Amino acid sequence: MLHAIVMAGGSGTRFWPASRAALPKQLLPLSGSTTLLEDTVARLDGLVPAERVMVVTAERLLPAVRRQLPAVPEHGLVGEPCKRDTAPCIGLAALLVLRQDPDATMAVMPSDHVITPAAAFRAAIRQAEALVEASPGRLVTFGIRPTYPAEGFGYIQEGESLPQPAARAGIELATAPVHRVATFKEKPPASVAREYVAAGNYLWNAGIFVWKAATIVAALRQRQPECLAHLERIAAAWDTPSREAVFATEFAAIKGISIDYAVLEHATDVAVIEAPFTWDDLGGWSAVARQRGGDTDGNTIVGRHLGIDSVRTIVHADGDHLVVTMGLEDMLVVHTADATLVAARTHEEAVRRVVAELEKRGWNEYL
Repeated sequence: MLHAIVMAGGSGTRFWPASRAALPKQLLPLSGSTTLLEDTVARLDGLVPAERVMVVTAERLLPAVRRQLPAVPEHGLVGEPCKRDTAPCIGLAALLVLRQDPDATMAVMPSDHVITPAAAFRAAIRQAEALVEASPGRLVTFGIRPTYPAEGFGYIQEGESLPQPAARAGIELATAPVHRVATFKEKPPASVAREYVAAGNYLWNAGIFVWKAATIVAALRQRQPECLAHLERIAAAWDTPSREAVFATEFAAIKGISIDYAVLEHATDVAVIEAPFTWDDLGGWSAVARQRGGDTDGNTIVGRHLGIDSVRTIVHADGDHLVVTMGLEDMLVVHTADATLVAARTHEEAVRRVVAELEKRGWNEYL
């Protein structure tokens, strides 16, 4: 059976001060009236039932996740005691799923992407599931056709074309192009990114995967045996009184590593589907402007705002607080109850430096 694993442990530092340690970007309504996490789980409706959805998040975020996802049962909520990147997250999810379903197929996805339309996403996941069923040792990932030479994304080089999986009666499968993965490329400098886009056979790595749970566990056993040993001890203690203590001790002992570094870059049977849906990873405040659009002056406004001679400015304000801008051009203004950010939009990527400086100064109340 198909199981959905939603990774929801990110910190979203580029969205400070709206995104905080206790309420990171996936728990915020950045692209509409519902949160990114709520949107992610809603896209799964009709693909997998709620009892086969697992959300892996930070332990401190579990209460907020429970409030936002009342339909997901308690056994589907996993709170990591510390951050250890995607390979331990996915490995633990696979072990827990295998306890209930030895033949499980996993669809793994981040919780902070904007994807439309939902029906196209579901059909694409079914296409990937069928590719895995046809070749159970295969790992399937999704790539996005690049629209500009992005430096902030990893890239996937397409190899030979692969045949479409067999259609199944009554189940809608996407028929998006499928290729064998030739190589994975790290986030490139602008000059190299331009070469990738010009070549025409490179895709952005979307970080969405489909594979057999047993296959990814076997791959981790081969490539990351120490990591898997810690995870297996956690899984063995899952239904015992010592679960919390074992989880905290064993998970902290793991060296964090991404699933790309740990497994995908070394695997020989990896396929990439060119995503037949629109995708935005909401990497910063300009992505909010892309999603929400702007007024006649190009301003994107969330909250109460009075603008005079202001153009191409993003304003995000909590509650009824009024933000007035005068003579601003290409600026970013984010107001919360205890912090306000004013920055040129050209400095958007540097917002992470603010968080680092706050940590350095010990101003943890603003994190």
